[in-house]
Amino acid sequence: MRRFTLTLALLALASTAMAQRTMMFEDLVSIHRIGGPQLSPDGKWLAYDVSTPDLAANKSTSAVYVRPSAGGAAKLISDVKHQDNGPAWSPDGKTIAFVSNRDGGAHQIYLYDVVAGTSRKVSDLAGGAGSVKWIPDGSGLLAVSDIYPDCGVDPACIKDKTTAEAAAPTKAHVMTSLLYRHWKAWQEPTRSHIVYVPLGGGAPRDLTPGAFDAPPFSLGGGDEFDVSPDGKELVYARDTSDHPELSTNADLFIVPIAGVPAAGAKRITTRAGADTSPHYSPDGRWIAYRSQARAGYESDLWELWLYDRTTGTAHRIGADFNDWVESVQWSHDSKSLFVIAPSHGRDMVYEVTLDGKFSPIEGYGSTSALAVSNDDKTLYCARSGLTGPTEIYAVNKRTSAVERLTHENDALLTSYQIGFTHSVYWTGAEGARIEGFLMTPPGFDQTKKYPAIVLIHGGPQGAWSDSWSYRWNPEIFAARGYVVLLPNPRGSSGFGQKFVEEISGDWGGKAYIDIMNGVDMLAALPYVDGTRIGAAGGSYGGYMIDWILGHTDRFKALVSHAGVYDLKSEYGVTEELWFPEWEFKGNPWDNPELYQRWSPDNFVKNFKTPTLVMHGELDFRVPINQGLELFTALQRRGVPSKMVVFPDEGHWVLKPQNSKLWYQTVGDWFDQWLK
Repeated sequence: MRRFTLTLALLALASTAMAQRTMMFEDLVSIHRIGGPQLSPDGKWLAYDVSTPDLAANKSTSAVYVRPSAGGAAKLISDVKHQDNGPAWSPDGKTIAFVSNRDGGAHQIYLYDVVAGTSRKVSDLAGGAGSVKWIPDGSGLLAVSDIYPDCGVDPACIKDKTTAEAAAPTKAHVMTSLLYRHWKAWQEPTRSHIVYVPLGGGAPRDLTPGAFDAPPFSLGGGDEFDVSPDGKELVYARDTSDHPELSTNADLFIVPIAGVPAAGAKRITTRAGADTSPHYSPDGRWIAYRSQARAGYESDLWELWLYDRTTGTAHRIGADFNDWVESVQWSHDSKSLFVIAPSHGRDMVYEVTLDGKFSPIEGYGSTSALAVSNDDKTLYCARSGLTGPTEIYAVNKRTSAVERLTHENDALLTSYQIGFTHSVYWTGAEGARIEGFLMTPPGFDQTKKYPAIVLIHGGPQGAWSDSWSYRWNPEIFAARGYVVLLPNPRGSSGFGQKFVEEISGDWGGKAYIDIMNGVDMLAALPYVDGTRIGAAGGSYGGYMIDWILGHTDRFKALVSHAGVYDLKSEYGVTEELWFPEWEFKGNPWDNPELYQRWSPDNFVKNFKTPTLVMHGELDFRVPINQGLELFTALQRRGVPSKMVVFPDEGHWVLKPQNSKLWYQTVGDWFDQWLK
């Protein structure tokens, strides 16, 4: 069976005849990146932000737009010179709040008057502002800001702190505990807190005081708090562990908006895993949230739970649903919820009744965000596919009929050819059915023989989905004349929790067989030259490339980006220690067996395949020693190899000029060895 990607597949096919060229990096970086739709209270308008990279300036700008929900022309309500994003409608629909860095400093809150067409700044928080939400009566806003815990929002205290930091004679880091750095930054003395910003006068107030992050860093900030429909109460997620490097146990707390009581916030969840993403029902009775059962397991099944505010009790709904609930949104009548969850290579939308019945709302491609009409009959979805970037669509809940509302990238998309993509299936380890995507080059001729590239996803608990990506975009490789395989082996989400869990403690086992059996399928295709196949991957995908290096000579060239090479040394330099301790059943001195068994560095003497190594120097998730060790081994073994280090990037390569170099270097490497 073939699954076509969105209605954009039709656009791609229709444009092929008139297209003059294949997609290049300059095309990819020029694509406008559309954020999630925000529906006005009267249901007549959609607000959304659009980000566009500027290759020459090596940065991105973003702007906020408004357009009729019934279709029509968009109106720009901010400039396109700064980073204006995160629109949020006021309860009366007369104002749109957004954040902007137009003053040259940290992002602050601005209010756009819909009638007058003017904007004004309403916050001056030293730690900036993000994830803005309105108080239901319109009297103020909530925002996430970086706070000195012992200062709160006191300007004099903050000034003393920042002055002292600027005057310090050394910038040395002094650590007395873990977690001292995270993702790509060293731990600062500030913490993320939720701040109340009044609009009728008065000073901002810190609603989550204390020496902790609330929302917690590991779970993001945009969807980890909500305000009750009566405007009296805040619910938020917080990790209370003394050892955040080991803990995934966020819980939900509630606190009055009027002020934090002497007794502190009230905890309403107590499960050992993470409780996150709280959302009040419009009628005020329920708080829906996502929950995990097991401590220390970030890839545990994300379940859907309801907290009953009348009884103070909570229960799970949809206990037979076996894929991750990734986002939650209420219907306006409070009788059902809409969730996004992965399913066989797509991010699907489901309507969920309060008795736990999940009903899929069909559609092509993958949904990343949605808004619900006032009558609960129409969903406004941000959707994309492997063949085209995100646009906003109106989806009829009952019929699944789709109307495309935005056309931000039409002119660009019709100027080049897009490779055709379809789902493929094969048998993996232990007879499991493995799924993936196959993309053929633009202008594909089935009578020819093409070289091929296998792209291996990270995680390992993640998946290739029918969605557009700016990092590891398969179309860029297909445009260079390659057939591209995107396998979803063990550990991939969207195929049931058992499939996800079969990667833990078995990193180079069943997943490796799943991938290599997919390579057999790929090589057997009549239009693929089985002697010219390469593979590339990042993070866990980079680990798998390193593992492949020591276990097969099947590939003609490999690319390892931010790959784990030595499991023992990786444990000593990474930051979120709950991850390796779950995956390898403890630390490497008390439980060395799995670290030793699955570490690619133990198989260096088998390395033969030409390999390109890519790494960011600010990568604290998989620190650069892993890439350096791999490159040293390749060089000392006499294996053709090259290494590229990005001193200003972390786990991901994000800056436009760096991304250009990344794509060019990877593409040239494969061309050198496969063509």
